[in-house]
Amino acid sequence: MSFDYRVRSLFLTLLLGLLTNPAVAQDCKPSQWGKDDQMGAANLVTPDNTLKATTLIKKGESHPLGIVIDPNMPAFSPRKMMLQVVQPNQQNGRSLKKDFGWDVVYNDDLAQLWWGIGPQLDGLGHMGENAEYYNCNQATEISELTGLTRLGIHQIPPLVGRGVLINMAKHFGVETLSGGQAITRNDLEAAMKDQQIQLRKGDVILLHTGWTDSKLASAPQEWVSTEPGLNNDAAVFLAEKQPMAVGADTWGLEAIPPAPGDKMFYGHVTMLKHNGIYILETMNTGRLAKEGVTEFMFVLGQARLKGAVQMMINPVAMW
Repeated sequence: MSFDYRVRSLFLTLLLGLLTNPAVAQDCKPSQWGKDDQMGAANLVTPDNTLKATTLIKKGESHPLGIVIDPNMPAFSPRKMMLQVVQPNQQNGRSLKKDFGWDVVYNDDLAQLWWGIGPQLDGLGHMGENAEYYNCNQATEISELTGLTRLGIHQIPPLVGRGVLINMAKHFGVETLSGGQAITRNDLEAAMKDQQIQLRKGDVILLHTGWTDSKLASAPQEWVSTEPGLNNDAAVFLAEKQPMAVGADTWGLEAIPPAPGDKMFYGHVTMLKHNGIYILETMNTGRLAKEGVTEFMFVLGQARLKGAVQMMINPVAMW
């Protein structure tokens, strides 16, 4: 094969790829926060919004939005975790007195895990489309085995602002929505009207479906195999409100299996890639729903592991 023929073949192959790929790089529109932005909707954390959020604390109550995680917790396959508690250099009754000067004993913990288990923050490098992530970042340029070179969760400042709970279980008059039950734009609008909720730019929007409270302990395999959640259009509806983050008391955000005609997990793409909006999964919303709390101060300071895609979290709601 001649050199010229190989060049022509390569050119045709590349051209065909460009013609058949509807999301080529030159079609990507930079973020509203600039072409170099890596923070997305975290740019909405401002001194003014933070001060306004503090006014929501009326009773001095606080609540952990993270649930307790254990090694047996079901997770999206192949994710899992293993925890070991060890006593370094203390085996066989060995004393550390000669090293410390006193008769010390101590435990350390060693974990092997995926960060995307249980209550978690999905960063902007978690899910994209056509090998492209938020703000036109190409997979080939940012996805390294040792960590993301851009869009890592260590870039995210503390997420502080107004939290809002939309109680979808209350809206439907049930303890829990059914697996695969899709929440539509109209459902959200009706629930917010009934519960007198108005969304504001920079909010953290949480949905209560009752799924985790009802299913995680009693039917763990059902819990992780299906879930109620947003349909594709409802994700667009919430993104249009320009929140800082959107989450739910489910292991994902969307209905699984998806509604007819929907793309599976495409709400992730709508939030993360298209709008730079963070996703919060498996949020512990039961107490808020039970006590009728619809707005609160939300505070999250995630572990800043450089290059990480996701992170286990325990945000705090205060009201």
